[in-house]
Amino acid sequence: MNDKPGWKDRLFGGFSKTSSRLTENLTGLVTKAKLDEQTLDEIEDALIVSDLGPATAASIREKLSQERFEKGLSEDAVRKIIQEEITGILEPVAIPLEIDAFPRPQVILVIGVNGSGKTTTIAKLAHLFLEQDYGVMLAAGDTFRAAAIGQLKVWAERLGVPIISGKEGGDSASIVYEGVKQATATGIDVLIVDTAGRLQNRTELMDELDKIRRVLGRLNPEAPHDVVLVLDATTGQNALSQIEVFREVAKVTGLVMTKLDGTARGGVLVAAAKQFELPIHAIGVGETMEDLRPFEASDLAAAIAGIEE
Repeated sequence: MNDKPGWKDRLFGGFSKTSSRLTENLTGLVTKAKLDEQTLDEIEDALIVSDLGPATAASIREKLSQERFEKGLSEDAVRKIIQEEITGILEPVAIPLEIDAFPRPQVILVIGVNGSGKTTTIAKLAHLFLEQDYGVMLAAGDTFRAAAIGQLKVWAERLGVPIISGKEGGDSASIVYEGVKQATATGIDVLIVDTAGRLQNRTELMDELDKIRRVLGRLNPEAPHDVVLVLDATTGQNALSQIEVFREVAKVTGLVMTKLDGTARGGVLVAAAKQFELPIHAIGVGETMEDLRPFEASDLAAAIAGIEE
């Protein structure tokens, strides 16, 4: 669905702060006639400061060192190499969420710390699936916050989709169980489950997710089909720490990164792809329903590198 008119413009607009920061960090380095070790070191440092991560910075440095610049190093040449390297990193992980479970429903657990945009992302994912003519149901499994339950109910009403919910402090696994039962009975294609967004007590969260898995297993041994971690790009390198923890605690199968339009730290998306190699299903570059989409690796790489195509 990333060929929707205007998406590429929104993509470039969303990454404008990131590409501007990259430009600022490279200014003065790419005008040097001589590409020596010191210049390469400085460029590598500039890429790391731009949140692309040490591994990505090192691979771009290596590529630059292999190039022959007959007329000195140019900014356009550096940007092109950055784009090529980022494209190579993102292509294997740019994988949209496919609804292919049989029997239905496909159960998607959505996890992430409070404040990451998790509940809004669930609504945007639901919108994305509705556009593809799938039947969608929501389950308010984050029972620790009444606000989370209320917010998800509002979104369900706006989207015109059914929702399964309970009282604050209720049993999440029971709500998920009821959701799968009703989704199965009514022929729903996708059940998207909100889960508690806390990391203060990892053991408690792990126990809760394990219980949800056990309950789901009684109804459908394949469920949950996806465990999607929502990340807030404005947290920068902290997002990488969250992936590390949630991958261990929740058996994360894929990522969605939000708020990329509000930060100069969008390079962290590349760092995450390089370090963890988890599928990145979609990215968020705005507030509207249409601003969460799957992406083309080359388009995203161009946006980060600041290359208008």
